[in-house]
Amino acid sequence: MSAHEIRIEACVNSVESAIEAEAGGACRVELCDNLFDGGTTPSVGAIETARESLGIDLNVIIRPRGGDFLYSDLDLDIMKADVVAARTAGADGVVFGILKADGAVNVEQSRQLVELAGPMSTTFHRAFDMCADPFAALEELIALGIDRVLTSGQRSSATEGAALIGKLVEAARGRIIIMPGVGIDETNIAELIGLTGACEFHVLADRPVESAMVFQNPHVFMGTDPERPEFERPACDSEAIRAIVEAASRVR
Repeated sequence: MSAHEIRIEACVNSVESAIEAEAGGACRVELCDNLFDGGTTPSVGAIETARESLGIDLNVIIRPRGGDFLYSDLDLDIMKADVVAARTAGADGVVFGILKADGAVNVEQSRQLVELAGPMSTTFHRAFDMCADPFAALEELIALGIDRVLTSGQRSSATEGAALIGKLVEAARGRIIIMPGVGIDETNIAELIGLTGACEFHVLADRPVESAMVFQNPHVFMGTDPERPEFERPACDSEAIRAIVEAASRVR
């Protein structure tokens, strides 16, 4: 595998972070809201502004809530509307994942989103890591025409799941892109390229940004996790993205 084939997608939580990811050399961003819940669909305003601000591909997560990936008809209606909204706002791709209660891919619900996506690319996200049979799921996603699968190899990080990811890349045989994600940085991406044979990687590289608020009321908390700093937020670190891109580029 030659270095120029390696593509880095950055997971970002804002338009500001998307711009930073592009500055760091990412070839694509996945725009999300609420990353502490694993990512939910961002606003139409965020999608439109990101499209206007970026020169790289923009994928948008389609996830109506946190929690599991077993969706009701109401959930699906929201997801369908969000796919249309993302397409209208200029997204290049949508990212979703839908399962049945037994851990199989919900093929029928997924097909509806693929059809609505039209010319946009489609990625099946880490709902795949909750599948009971990853190889059966892989064949179903290929049959649906999904473009790529984001996976940590059904483990807590891509490094831990590298063996399964490598087997999935082999099983895919170029019919679908297998994109490792979770815990990938400049220290391990070269090893993961060698272990998995993957050519696209999904990374999260954040830094804390302190609030510019001068007055800070210490007695009020607006979030759901009291351990999270109230006057601090995560934002993409362009230098960390650049370090990952450069580490990948050195692989021969």
